[in-house]
Amino acid sequence: MSSPNSPNSPTSPTSPHGPNSPGTPRAGAGTGGAHGPRSTPAPPPGGAPVPLDGTPVPEGLALAAPPPGWAVTADVVVVGSGVAGLTAALRCAAAGLRTVVVTKARLDAGSTRWAQGGIAAALGEGDTPEQHLDDTLVAGAGLCDATAVRALVTEGPAAVRRLIGSGARFDTDAVTGEILLTREGGHHRRRIAHAGGDATGAEISRALVEAVREAGVETVENALVLDLMKDGGGRAAGVTLHVMGEGRRDGVGAVRAPAVVLATGGMGQIFAATTNPAVSTGDGVALALRAGAEVSDLEFVQFHPTVLFLGQGAEGQQPLVSEAVRGEGAHLVDADGVRFMLGRHELAELAPRDIVAKGIMRRMRETGADHMYLDARHFGARMWAHRFPTILAACRAHGIDPVTEPIPVSPAAHYASGGVRTDLRGRTTVPGLYACGEVACTGVHGANRLASNSLLEGLVFAERIAGHIAAGSAGEDAGPPEAAATEATPGRPEPGAPPGGPLLAPGERYAVQRVMTAGAGVLRSEEGLAEAAAALDRLHTAAAAALREDGKTAEPCVESWEATNLLLVSRVLVAVARAREETRGCHWREDRPDRDDTRWRRHLVARLGPAARLAITSTDTADFPPVRPGAGAPDDPGAASPAASVATARRRPARPSGTNHPEGTSGEHP
Repeated sequence: MSSPNSPNSPTSPTSPHGPNSPGTPRAGAGTGGAHGPRSTPAPPPGGAPVPLDGTPVPEGLALAAPPPGWAVTADVVVVGSGVAGLTAALRCAAAGLRTVVVTKARLDAGSTRWAQGGIAAALGEGDTPEQHLDDTLVAGAGLCDATAVRALVTEGPAAVRRLIGSGARFDTDAVTGEILLTREGGHHRRRIAHAGGDATGAEISRALVEAVREAGVETVENALVLDLMKDGGGRAAGVTLHVMGEGRRDGVGAVRAPAVVLATGGMGQIFAATTNPAVSTGDGVALALRAGAEVSDLEFVQFHPTVLFLGQGAEGQQPLVSEAVRGEGAHLVDADGVRFMLGRHELAELAPRDIVAKGIMRRMRETGADHMYLDARHFGARMWAHRFPTILAACRAHGIDPVTEPIPVSPAAHYASGGVRTDLRGRTTVPGLYACGEVACTGVHGANRLASNSLLEGLVFAERIAGHIAAGSAGEDAGPPEAAATEATPGRPEPGAPPGGPLLAPGERYAVQRVMTAGAGVLRSEEGLAEAAAALDRLHTAAAAALREDGKTAEPCVESWEATNLLLVSRVLVAVARAREETRGCHWREDRPDRDDTRWRRHLVARLGPAARLAITSTDTADFPPVRPGAGAPDDPGAASPAASVATARRRPARPSGTNHPEGTSGEHP
């Protein structure tokens, strides 16, 4: 690798077919069903509903799995053990609620432990929630829900102090004892609290895991959540799950509870290269889609600008080089040592992540390089060892010494700004189902997350969910746990239908990742997205055909369930990415390079509806409407938003640019 010594506007070939041409493949063409939505790209909002054809299987079809062989009853089941999940569990348990935590691996193995930079909050002298709000709104590129952001930044400082009260130890000044703060991209102030130099997530995870264990909260580890259970009224009533390995509980079981909190983390594993751990397979979003919940802003996947470049074709979890390194003064340079971010943005290397990632990609194109460099040699050995020991060790493990040479970096999938749509209490559009953390879309992040707001969002909204449930307000949505225990059933096909949809073979996971990386990565276009949709479609079609013709599907197992979840989430993401015909935040359309506030300053919302058709609608404004009519309340800041109230009655379906009904499907509207 060579080291540094020694205005290109994004364009790409367009599809040979126009957007309404019969030869243009549609997203999801040729398949359907709960595991394979069909979609039609939607230009600007307004007009008639989009017909999104699908194989006529019932809404809420569960993953093919054996029936539960054991069950636990609780008041609340929390799925996930990152900062959001464990905070929700601790607060619910402290309120006297029977709480069970279900987590896919060990309690400390989620995404939180990998967070390096820190947690953002207005804790420093001269900083205010208003300034934090302004930076968040700018980073979100016009799509943040301002009411949600205000809740985040005003409640954030106290939430961080409560986290410290739970045992988290942040880096402090040796003399004054005050919390040390650093700066990251998009922030105009030093407001990032960190721990262990660059091991903030690991420290937060340690503290919360210890607190959960000391509180005696029941946990089920090494358990993959499968599907939501509902009672006879359609309310959440628990989850089915598969425990991996032998122990007190093994195989498929159920946790029955009238309140279900999704805190399953992200979906970075839909891409070949990501900073996310292997467990981040979009399980929560997939579960919510199958349950009929709305998801929003799924097209906005943040690609972290500075991920350690391990060579072309590197796959799997990649080492992150925290934004805090740039916050402490590192420079982005090309192979000739030129600081190419100067002049591109007032904050240069500390611009919001979407802008820095685009700057890197543009410079790579201009120079024909496959990576850029992060130069922090001027830090010296002592600062590297004290401030960034984790990053230093990761770089040296791969043969790079940042003390003496620049670090090769390139963007990689990092964070889902969208997810399961919630209100300010964390409620989704399915009664009794809540979501917080990366799996949720609260409206805080808009089109691009501000650095280090993720841990804060998980913390603040987990507390809001617990407060709502503990106050007894969950009773508005769900019955008592006893009712859940007797009435709950996972979604199943109609009589005579196959026992579950087609499962993808485990090995197809890598096919999904390569398709998504090629067609829906940092750079997108209608042509690339259409090719991705067609390729994903073929994967589903093959699995569906085997099930239909031979009654056979992949063997139900963790690997096939994960692959199936990845495929479902990928297909919905591609559908909404095709629908948003502009460039905004971390959604970069080469064929639509401009931001269009007139037509597109609104959210795209997707849901699997009747007959498992994917419906894509849009909000009227950047503010989210209530999750259900009447769901707001006078004491809820979210309900006070006039725009949100008006939007309830005027949700706009996204208009199709054309229709395409392959053989064997219906063109009827949902």
